[in-house]
Amino acid sequence: MAVQSVQAPADVREQALPGYAVAAIREDGRWRCTRLDPDALVDLDAAITELRALRSTGAVLGLLDVDDEFFVLLRPTPGGVALMVSDAVAALDYDVAADVLDLLRVELPPDEDVLDEPWPEGDLGILADLGLPADELEVLAAEIELYPDEQLAAIGRRCGFAEALAEVVDER
Repeated sequence: MAVQSVQAPADVREQALPGYAVAAIREDGRWRCTRLDPDALVDLDAAITELRALRSTGAVLGLLDVDDEFFVLLRPTPGGVALMVSDAVAALDYDVAADVLDLLRVELPPDEDVLDEPWPEGDLGILADLGLPADELEVLAAEIELYPDEQLAAIGRRCGFAEALAEVVDER
């Protein structure tokens, strides 16, 4: 049986979401950041494809600040992609978050069981080798006092690419 891809109507897909999509690339011990296509905020496959095209001898990391509601971290690996979403409940309203959960094979609980607190999901150790252990990333993702851009800036500070990230984000 063939699996059909369900796409949102063109008018919904074409609506740009507030936020940003950035790739952080580490080469020769130095970080640089570059903006990804805005489609990455609504199309996880587009983000993954664009990150894979950035071939590097060092780390490549995608950072998505989606609609100032949640963030997604993506990291291409030889066998696929490591993913982390700061709030899995966002999958109820955002296709990109739903796509993350699909790839992770995680289901949301029924609506009545959904928590009001953020629910980080995915590979919380995605940045452990870059200086941010899983338990600290989980605490940061669950910090309701911070907006996603502030959380991603904190991640950048901890991993060493804060200045490069700020340059790319501030030029919008």
